[in-house]
Amino acid sequence: MSLNFEYEELKLSRERLMESLTEMRTYLTLSEMELRDLTDSTLDKLAGMTDAEFEALELYPDFI
Repeated sequence: MSLNFEYEELKLSRERLMESLTEMRTYLTLSEMELRDLTDSTLDKLAGMTDAEFEALELYPDFI
């Protein structure tokens, strides 16, 4: 599997990220409560910011 992502794949919109996290959350098991809590906290923060604030963030994966 290649980990070479295109720029468009790395640059998610705030809305798309929230959709992806919400969907991912439905797959978490009871043993993954810490990840569920982290996801909820992230969703709360994303909901509390504007698209412009999100765009200003410098989010880069650790593997680049």
